[in-house]
This record gives sequence, structure tokens and C-alpha cells, in this order.
Amino acid sequence: MHPITHTIREMYAIFHDLGFQIAQGPELEEEFYNFDALNIPNDHPSRDMQDTFWIKGQKGKLLTTQTSAIQIRFMQNNKPPFRILAPGKVFRNEATDATHEAQFFQMEGMIVDKEVSLADLKGVLEYAFKKLFGDNAEIRFRPSYFPFVEPGVEVDVKWKGKWLEVLGAGLIHPHVLKAGNIDGKEWQGLAFAFGLDRIAMLKYGIDDIRHLYSGDLRFINQF
Repeated sequence: MHPITHTIREMYAIFHDLGFQIAQGPELEEEFYNFDALNIPNDHPSRDMQDTFWIKGQKGKLLTTQTSAIQIRFMQNNKPPFRILAPGKVFRNEATDATHEAQFFQMEGMIVDKEVSLADLKGVLEYAFKKLFGDNAEIRFRPSYFPFVEPGVEVDVKWKGKWLEVLGAGLIHPHVLKAGNIDGKEWQGLAFAFGLDRIAMLKYGIDDIRHLYSGDLRFINQF
């Protein structure tokens, strides 16, 4: 199996034990779900051509740039409380190198319940990374900004003595809950998203992200 497949299946098992269910979304996405509903303003740089693959001849259609779009689709069709885990391939129009690709995999996590806090977020992620990297794994939060969460944090995991940035997270912004037809006065939420490619590279000692998409069976057969 491909190392990304190994990583997705391991993540499924870890988060299943915490009560998460699997959600999925399309790779060809609508602007509303990818940007508008996630509280990303019209003048945000990520809407520009250098970041997004827009589909010629299909107004408002794009290759999804983030698995966060799955949050909105799920919230619109399900009643809280719920916990979901949403893997998917995303696309961004950027130059490729050893750590960047124009396509890569993300995995989105979301909890919506009556009372949700950053402490819940920290507890879920600590459990996951200890299962993934061992009992010595530690995490730390750093303040950050993402339009769809407030407050927002970047999360580092300490692995083999080094701090490595692995994901962005935070408490779901009230505007995002509203777009998902959920009453922000009654319900609260948290969300996190990490790059599966980076997790696989760390876990399996892969030194170049481009190996993951080379189609070279000599690489795949190692796994």
C-alpha cells in the first residue's frame, strides 16, 4: 500500500476510538463551500489565481484547496452533536520542491457540541500524536490566524527532540457555524487540519514529498 494509505488508515483507527465518524467531500468544489462559508473574504489572497485552480468555463468551480469545505457540507446535512474526520486530496497552484506539491492530502477534524474548549482540542491532539509517534510526543500551541476559527492556533509536535509544525486549529468561528445552519448560541465547535503528506514523511523517513506522487513502484514497494 501507498504510505499515504497507511497513514489514513492509522488515523482512522486512532480517531475512531475517540468517537469520530468519517465524512467526505468532492475534489471539484463550489466557491461557496471553499471560501464564502468559511469566512474567507472576497479580497483574501488565497482566492487569487496563484493559489487556486479555477475551472475554465465553470463559474465558481475550483479544485478544492482545503478539506475545511467538508465541514460546511456535513453541518448542513447533520444535527449536532457530532465528531467527524474528513480526509481528502487538495490542490494549490504553487511551485514544487522537497516539501511542497501542487496536490497533497489533508485530514480535517471537527467537533460540535454544547461546550467545547481549547482544552478539548489539546486533549484530542495529544492523544492522537502519542498514538502516532509514541508516548514521548508532546504538543504546543502557538497563536495564529485563520478566518474560519477564533481563536486560531498552530500546533507543533515534539518528535525525536525537535518541534515540528504539523497543523492549524482553533475554535470554529460563529460565522462558519451559521453558514452550516447551526445556532452558535447553542452549540460550539473546534476544528483542526493537518497535512497527511507531512505526517507520512515524518513517520516513514521520506525526504522528498515528490516521491509520494512519482508513481514509481520501486518507492511504493518499500511499504
